[in-house]
Amino acid sequence: MHYTLDRGWVQQARQVPSPNCGPRPVGAVPELIVIHNISLPPDCFGGDDVERLFTNCLNWDAHPYYEQIRGLEVSAHFLVRRCGELVQFVAVDDRAWHAGLSCWRGRDNCNDFSIGIELEGSDELAYADAQYRTLEALTRALFAHYPALDRERLVGHADIAPGRKTDPGPAFDWPRYRASLAATGEYA
Repeated sequence: MHYTLDRGWVQQARQVPSPNCGPRPVGAVPELIVIHNISLPPDCFGGDDVERLFTNCLNWDAHPYYEQIRGLEVSAHFLVRRCGELVQFVAVDDRAWHAGLSCWRGRDNCNDFSIGIELEGSDELAYADAQYRTLEALTRALFAHYPALDRERLVGHADIAPGRKTDPGPAFDWPRYRASLAATGEYA
C-alpha cells in the first residue's frame, strides 16, 4: 500500500470533508502525529456515526450516549476503519480539531502543529492487522511529505492530554507500530 498527497489530501483515501477545521497559524507545519481511538456508540464498529460526528450530522437522539457529547464539534485528519479503510476529513495542511486542551514538549495547542489519526477502536480491544498496515503506510507517506515528522514525533492522545484522555490505550501496540516504520531502515 502506498499513499500520495496532493494539496494536503491523500489521493487514495475516501474523502469526507469536515467543517470542523481551520487554517494552521502562520508558519506552523505538521511536526507531530497524534494517535487516537474512537467508536460510536462506544465499542460499536462499522457504522457511520463517527463520520456523522465529524461532519456535524450526528443524530444526537440515536443513542443514549450521544446526550453526553451533544453539540460537540470535532474532527481529525484521518480515520482508519477496522477493515483498514482510510477516510480523510481535513487536509493535512489545515488544523483539525482533534487534540483539545493539550501540550507536547512545553508547547500548548497541539492542534496547531499536529496531524490527528483516529483508529476505529477502544482502549482495551486489540486493533486489527489491517489498521496497522494502513497506519504504517500513511505514516510513511506523511514522513516523506513533511520533513519535521519522524519516529520521535509519534504520540498518543494520552501523551499530550494526560489525565484527560487515555487513547489509544493499552491495546495499541506501540512497539509493533514503531518497528514497522523501522523495518526498511528508512526511518530508524
